[in-house]
Amino acid sequence: MGKRETQEQQTLTTLLDKFLQQQDRILVQKTEMGGTEAYVGSVTLEWFASRVHFASALPLLRQKYNPETDNIEIDADTIDEIQQRPLDWSRQLPLTQYLATRKHHKFPPVLVVISQPWVDNPKAAEWDSHGKAITSTTDFITLDREGKVGLLNVAEADVTIYALDGQHRLMGAQGLMELLKTGQLPRYRKDKSPDGTSIKLADLVEQSHSQDANNLVSNNLQDIPQEKIGIEFICAVAAGETREAARRRVRSIFVHVNLMAAPLTKGQLAQLNEDDGFSIVARKIAVSHPLLEQRLNRKPRINWNSATIASKSTVLTTLQALKDMSERYLGQKFPHWKPWEKGLIPMRPEKKELEAGISDFWQLFDCLATLPSYKLLEDEDTPSLRRFNFEKDGGEGNMLFRPVGQVALAQALGVLVFKKGFKLKEIFKKLRKFDLEGGFSNMEYPQSLWYGVLYNPNKKRVQVAGKDLAAKLLVYILGGIEDRMERAELRKTLADARSVEDKTVGFDGQFVEPKEVGLPSVLN
Repeated sequence: MGKRETQEQQTLTTLLDKFLQQQDRILVQKTEMGGTEAYVGSVTLEWFASRVHFASALPLLRQKYNPETDNIEIDADTIDEIQQRPLDWSRQLPLTQYLATRKHHKFPPVLVVISQPWVDNPKAAEWDSHGKAITSTTDFITLDREGKVGLLNVAEADVTIYALDGQHRLMGAQGLMELLKTGQLPRYRKDKSPDGTSIKLADLVEQSHSQDANNLVSNNLQDIPQEKIGIEFICAVAAGETREAARRRVRSIFVHVNLMAAPLTKGQLAQLNEDDGFSIVARKIAVSHPLLEQRLNRKPRINWNSATIASKSTVLTTLQALKDMSERYLGQKFPHWKPWEKGLIPMRPEKKELEAGISDFWQLFDCLATLPSYKLLEDEDTPSLRRFNFEKDGGEGNMLFRPVGQVALAQALGVLVFKKGFKLKEIFKKLRKFDLEGGFSNMEYPQSLWYGVLYNPNKKRVQVAGKDLAAKLLVYILGGIEDRMERAELRKTLADARSVEDKTVGFDGQFVEPKEVGLPSVLN
């Protein structure tokens, strides 16, 4: 860089410092898309939390606004005025926890609208005789010849700012400020009614299982309010617009950003999640274990996006099922991998624990690969193994080819291995024999242990609700339930599962008294 360029840069730096010290003006870049001018900049989280309001409070959109919930009361009068997803206040705590405990936290930029008091006064001088705005609600001072870079007036006395996209991020930022100010944050239900409990700042330190998170909470939390978030400003009313035209434009943008964002499927979340230990382990096994990995000369064995398997699909399982298997198997050994409270974000496990989890889950799949049913995978005829006999082209009705059956088996094995001290190799000696004798097959027949449990005879389809009972039955037949009372309770639950109204189906297919339904023999 030459001497002249250096001098010019120093001059620019001096001028920028002068302008940026103005508290009520933000340096922004002007953009335009779809006829809407916008101004892009950044603000601190503290500024964002204190200066930005929820969109439902914007008078331009508001009809029946409830200040208690920050939502619009939807009724016949307001349904055409605004269409929005109501704010879900149960999300505030997880978002606040994310900011407070996650080292690499990141909120995407937010979209806000700038309004001024005159917008809601039809007699204001800013409206002409035809009801059109003489000026815009954004006050922009350009710093370059093309008018692309400049300063935006955000003085509190002049403008009010509302979030169009980013309302839950605003909620999380406000929660963080409250947590820092008062030392605790109330828990809310979806409608902002308090559930009577709160989380304390000290709880975040104590309950965060990662040492890194503990250090972050205790040492750096006070710095987070000064972190910057991207922000894009648009005007509530543009010059030349009537109030109604402005309302339609703002409402249209609001609806687009709120309703057209497609949420991630559970499968996509499992693909992307870098914090959930169970998802990380499931991905590792999915891409590298011989039973599941993608190979040139065979069809894929995993559905990566959907939680279900189409009837004609040749895949063995889904990524979502693998994540559930991982959680129900390894969760017995690493219960602290789960979020310490429902709705919160789990902490990424330490490297050594992840490696141990991957090793344990890998061993499980080594053993699963030895089951006779999975040996048939080489023929790539999984649809016939999955289908019920009464379906077109018939099938084996094998629970090992249904995600619900796979998850139930993993759950049972987790209990046996990590809670009861059983050895995987010994368990699979029994399971291979059980499989050879058809124990996993023909779920749709009364002779099957899974009839009424994983198979609903009334609806003639798989019954996901029976997953936990199936897991308990597997624990039982593998010798993991010795307590007489526990066995008696399991027998009664099984009889209930095989009952419809006042009729109970025995293992011979005949109607019997519920007490006549017994438990099968424990496997040798």
